[in-house]
Amino acid sequence: MTIDFVTEFLGWVSILTISYLMLSTVLIISLKGMMLSIHSKLFGLDKKVIELKYFEFLSNFKVFTMIFVVLPYFSLKIMG
Repeated sequence: MTIDFVTEFLGWVSILTISYLMLSTVLIISLKGMMLSIHSKLFGLDKKVIELKYFEFLSNFKVFTMIFVVLPYFSLKIMG
């Protein structure tokens, strides 16, 4: 496996994960009421707790995407 292959792979993974993050954000914002009612019935949790979990998911996913995908991609682009 060459550095060029890993760089290209991380580039595509970056595109996919950032697209997934944006899609998740748009869906959570636009379908918030429906998602809250489904998840509160399904898991028996308060709607405030579920809203917090949505925010935690988005923030954790963003941080992990940046640390494990985007930053290594830019590091390899600078090196190569």
